[in-house]
Amino acid sequence: MKGMGGQKVLLVHSSSNKPSSGGAGSAGMGRRRVCLVLFLACFACVSLASLLSSARDTSSVGSGGGGARRRASSAGRLAVSAAGGGRGRSGGAAAAAAEGGDATGPGLPEYVFDALAQYAAAAGNSSGGSMPGGDVRAIAAALKRRAPCNLLVFGLGGETPLWRALNHGGRTVFLDENQYYVSHLEGRHPGLEAYDVAYTTTVREFPDLLEAARAARAAECRPVQNLLFSDCRLAINDLPNHLYDVAWDVILVDGPRGYTASSPGRMAAIFTAGVLARGRKEEGATTDVLVHDYEREVERACSREFLCEENRVPETSTRSLAHFVVRGGSAVRREAFCGGGGATAAAQ
Repeated sequence: MKGMGGQKVLLVHSSSNKPSSGGAGSAGMGRRRVCLVLFLACFACVSLASLLSSARDTSSVGSGGGGARRRASSAGRLAVSAAGGGRGRSGGAAAAAAEGGDATGPGLPEYVFDALAQYAAAAGNSSGGSMPGGDVRAIAAALKRRAPCNLLVFGLGGETPLWRALNHGGRTVFLDENQYYVSHLEGRHPGLEAYDVAYTTTVREFPDLLEAARAARAAECRPVQNLLFSDCRLAINDLPNHLYDVAWDVILVDGPRGYTASSPGRMAAIFTAGVLARGRKEEGATTDVLVHDYEREVERACSREFLCEENRVPETSTRSLAHFVVRGGSAVRREAFCGGGGATAAAQ
């Protein structure tokens, strides 16, 4: 047994390492699980918010190129009038941006402008229902000097897309007596800004209306006034208010209808164009006013009375189109439309 005496025996006692259900280890693991759940919840919320934000951005980009309907919010319209009034050419681009309509920025490249005008003039020469090619070229030449700008057009027709395209980057507004035609063209040309006008005149009343306007030249039919509150029968005062505050650079009178005795005639349109041009507040500001169908008695007489022969530009006029450059600002005569002989010339 001596061999056994020099060895040591090590005894190992097994013990259970399983913690009890109420121990500290269980509490620690529970806290870790709660933290993990909270982390996953926060991560999910952040991811969802990012997805929604991306969806909104995509939606706004996709819909931003669409034109605003003509009955847009009054706040947006007021912003447009503030941008358009008093800044001449630059006001048109700012106005279009506020409207959400036509694209803003520089005008068309010259070669694109000329190509559009050339093809439209050629179409006018070959089609009896379109504006004569010479008139198209004359209007395009006047517009080319001002575009992009604030352009007001009385009348809707076959040339409507052309005027809007040539004034790319500016603001183009159309006025027409037919509300159904306005709605029709708005549907065909998204972003078109057009309004219907309720005219209270007829061609058969032209002599009496002209005589009454002459008699009230120093009162309700004066050259410089607030058209919104005018009692002159030739004043158009039912347009959206913000349009009266826009500094119009070019006004084209190609409506309303005037070829029958019961048609509204263009007396009110020409008178209103003359007042809008003279009412511009910027010193030295001018407005190009173009009157189509000038060979007719009403258009010729009213243009001479309210736009004045002294303001006519013969080199950019044709037999059926008259071009006038009317000045605004403080130097405008407030007691008469013309410097002299306006009434006499109209009566001839």
